[in-house]
Amino acid sequence: MYFGKEILSDIFSVIIMRIGWAITGAGHLLKESVEILEELASNHEITVFLSNAGKEVLKMYGLYERVANITGGYYRELAIDADQSFSYPISGRFSLGKYDLLIVSPTTSNTVAKIVHGISDSLVTNLVAQSGKGRVKTLIIPVDLESGDVETVLPSKLELEKCIGCEVCEASKSCPQGAIIPKTEIGLLNCIGCGECRDVCSYDAISSGKLITIHMRDIDIENTHKLILMEGITVLKDPNEIKDYII
Repeated sequence: MYFGKEILSDIFSVIIMRIGWAITGAGHLLKESVEILEELASNHEITVFLSNAGKEVLKMYGLYERVANITGGYYRELAIDADQSFSYPISGRFSLGKYDLLIVSPTTSNTVAKIVHGISDSLVTNLVAQSGKGRVKTLIIPVDLESGDVETVLPSKLELEKCIGCEVCEASKSCPQGAIIPKTEIGLLNCIGCGECRDVCSYDAISSGKLITIHMRDIDIENTHKLILMEGITVLKDPNEIKDYII
């Protein structure tokens, strides 16, 4: 069957969605979010928006380059909070309805609290506010959704009980960012999660991906429940659920 150029163009525009994806400073559900982001970016135009904390945490978990590599080109930008000054001009695209969907995943309790109280003093909270004004559907995956305890993954960590205090710390020497303070800690603001330190330490004193259990605070759960009631916002439990909203 033959389709003329105009018909093909119409079909193509229906298939390709224009999506904004915002990442805040949560480690929980971060890897899962990046995996879905990469999957969707192969078929759709995605602009990635990072809070300042989101950028830092992506680096800590060794995920920043993966996110940066899927961007490039108009409506495929990498927009970072620190580069947008105080007026966040790029958020105006959402009030004009230039995107089909806004996704915020993962979403910290701090960001959720600001959204439910109408505070828009950051790039991500501005995006949510402007999406509401432009009637752009917003999907939010909060990390504090249900009461109780949840397991989450830590970035690289120096396990002091295993460290024997080598005179020359090979892990510290191998770190390209100079992030390791021997016998003390890993400076996570400098760490890029490359894993070189873990690979050279003979005593297994560097861990990454360690599971810990954290407790959900009642106030954060209450704010998430308020978020569920907000117009234009759909709260999801897991990043995989996002695919149900993609054409």
